[in-house]
Amino acid sequence: MSGDALDVISSALIAFQVICSLISVALSVFQIICYWRVFEKAGVPGWKSLIPIYNTYVLCDIIWGEGLKMLLFLIPIVNIYFTIRLYLSFAKVFGKDVGFGIGLMFLQPIFVGILAFDSSSYYGPDM
Repeated sequence: MSGDALDVISSALIAFQVICSLISVALSVFQIICYWRVFEKAGVPGWKSLIPIYNTYVLCDIIWGEGLKMLLFLIPIVNIYFTIRLYLSFAKVFGKDVGFGIGLMFLQPIFVGILAFDSSSYYGPDM
């Protein structure tokens, strides 16, 4: 290959990487906004969704009323069951059905966005 062809290919690869990076940043900002709104729907300040580990504690508190249940994520095999229960319960406290919980499991960015911007209300862990 000639030098000009390699320059074109490397320029195209750089452009592709920039585009992928911009899409990744846009999706990350969208997820931050969505979780902020979901936390606010639950009556929790949205900024708590920004702090790693603490946001999981708060999410478990929103879902079950016990934030320390997040420690179950640390137990192998149990964490798989716990994650499934987390998403199903997450849907339930916002008045959604099991199908929505399964959607949260497999297409989380889309379903959290739906949860953030639809008219659903937070019913609490004692629903």
